[in-house]
Formats: sequence, structure tokens, C-alpha cells
Amino acid sequence: MADFKLEKQNGGIVAGIDEAGRGPWAGPVVAAAVIFDPKRITLDLANQIDDSKKLSKAKREHIFNQLISFASIGIGAACTEEIETLNILGATLKAMQRSIYALPVEPDFALVDGNRIPNLPCAAQAIIKGDNISLSVAAASIIAKVTRDRIMAKLSLRYPGYGWERNSGYGTRQHSKALEEIGVTPHHRKKFKPIINILSREP
Repeated sequence: MADFKLEKQNGGIVAGIDEAGRGPWAGPVVAAAVIFDPKRITLDLANQIDDSKKLSKAKREHIFNQLISFASIGIGAACTEEIETLNILGATLKAMQRSIYALPVEPDFALVDGNRIPNLPCAAQAIIKGDNISLSVAAASIIAKVTRDRIMAKLSLRYPGYGWERNSGYGTRQHSKALEEIGVTPHHRKKFKPIINILSREP
């Protein structure tokens, strides 16, 4: 279960960083950086925080609303054009970097989910499955996921039919069918294989 051990080991102001949206066919990749004061978080909330993929949408929203009331949060994103230019890894690292710069305070150290560290203004450590180990990283995963889901829900109003309000741009059956029937939007990742396949069939 995630805890504050790594944060305490490193000392000073420690930010956890995670992302959401590396795998979808459409939309931005979003990263969040979260700094906690361990003394201000309740035991009940700490016990609820986990890797966002393990939580229901309702639970993520509940935790998100509590986190924003006391944690220091920075959010960064990389758009579809940047994903195509930098590739998804490069765009993810760019979003993570932006999330750190968006924090209201500069951290002394960052815990980064994954095996790569973006170019940051502070020392950092990459942690594979960090959202299962560090509470700060797990909280960042929730902030990033909820933020991105909300972005995709708003985009679904402008581009109905793809089911983005439910699938967040991932490759569901509805999304695939809509691509065949409606076509590709400016928010689709045109270098992703499913989109390439659709475009290759267009006259």
C-alpha cells in the first residue's frame, strides 16, 4: 500500500508526479504534480488514495475534491500535435515537466512514476509502479486522471458520437465504429496505428 516513506527519506519539499492518457487514440496526455504536508492529511484519506486505475470514477472524484482543498497541485499537458511531434514518451515527459513548473512552490525533490525522468528544476527519482508505493505519486495519478477525463468529456460535446465522455478517448468499440462512420477529428492521434489504419482507407 502506498505511504510516505520515500517522501520522508528524501526530506524537504517532495512532489509526486504521474500522468494519464498515454494509451488513448485521442486527446492530450495530462500530468500532475502533488505536494503533501503529511501532517495535514487525515488517516482516512490516506487509506483511500491509491493508483487511479484501481479506483472507481466516483471514488476518484471524491478524493480529487478533497486533495484540491489542501495539497499543492500542478497540472501540465501535451496536446495531440505535441504527441505527434515528440512521440508519446516525449510528450509525456513534457507534460510532467510542465506540471512541476505549475506548482505554487518549487520542490526540492520529485518522485516520478515510471522509468524515465523529465528535465526538471530539482533532483528526482523514477519509480516503476510509483503509484502503488508513494502516496504523493498515487495522488498525482488521481489528479491527472480526473483532469483528463473532464477534458475529454468537454471535447465530447464538440465532437459527439465517439463516446469520449465515457471512454476518455480509449479504443472502445463505439470509438472504433465512430471513426469508421464519422471520421478523424483534430484531436485524434494520427500516428497511432488504429488511426493510421482508418486514414489509409480514406479515398
